[in-house]
Amino acid sequence: MTSRLLRTGCSQADVRRQLRSAAHGRPLPRTPTTLRLEEHVRSRVLEPATRGTINVLRSCVRAGTVRRVVFTSSVSTLTAAETEGRRKAVLDESCLRSLDDVWRTKPVGWIYILSKRLTEEAAFRFARENGVHLVSLVLPTVAGPFLTPSVPTSIQLLLSPITGDPKLYAVLASVHARFGCVPLAHVQDACDAHVLLMEAPRAEGRYLCAAGGYSAAHLARLLASRYPPFRPGDRLSRDFDDDASCSPPVVSSRRLLDLGFRFRYGVEDVVKDSVAQCLAHGFLEQPEGQSTFRLSAV
Repeated sequence: MTSRLLRTGCSQADVRRQLRSAAHGRPLPRTPTTLRLEEHVRSRVLEPATRGTINVLRSCVRAGTVRRVVFTSSVSTLTAAETEGRRKAVLDESCLRSLDDVWRTKPVGWIYILSKRLTEEAAFRFARENGVHLVSLVLPTVAGPFLTPSVPTSIQLLLSPITGDPKLYAVLASVHARFGCVPLAHVQDACDAHVLLMEAPRAEGRYLCAAGGYSAAHLARLLASRYPPFRPGDRLSRDFDDDASCSPPVVSSRRLLDLGFRFRYGVEDVVKDSVAQCLAHGFLEQPEGQSTFRLSAV
């Protein structure tokens, strides 16, 4: 904890309590402690993240040989919510979430949301002012095969209904509440999209890369079909607030498709490959009577 925070009378315990509350999506009153928490987030998270990104872009300008920079953004910067509890019919890269709303409500993952939004805005502003060709790829939950020694957080997030991880389960429920579905992309498609945006002459602005999005009920059925020991029961639909009267939006990557991109993997492949890899690595226990799971063909 910084000396500046200590001088203002905000103890480590105060900040930790506030951060725990924010992480679980509890509304935070506008108390002096909350204001100090916000200042801490600005000075210790948001400003360093922005400076780091600008430093990279500044180095690109100095090098004089960089033709284009691809910024990796997140679907957490978007929302499908409209007024009066309704949802947008289509979710795409233009559906930006209000920064004021994030500061005010402090939803699950609010610090990450602010970091992505503010860093991206600063990057585009610097790029315009300094002649850098910057494009942004907006990614949803990315899953599928992995080479890392531990299971990537995004895959743990997708499989949290199976594992029961309380923190990641809460994040997944928050994603579902914001969109009415869980948007997904295969890791190979995410890599291919980065390459396309780096090379396509017409690439400009922001592009959402999502194979689609499933409601909680559909996702539960898909997880159960790939991992038979999983029995979702009623909890998933209750916690994820599946409202049959409020249809989920169409998750659209039309701008990316119009640029020439083609998805190689569907949402089913994302779940299938994630479960198969986690079984192979021992993150999930092998179901009785089933010894192998194959990855989707490239």
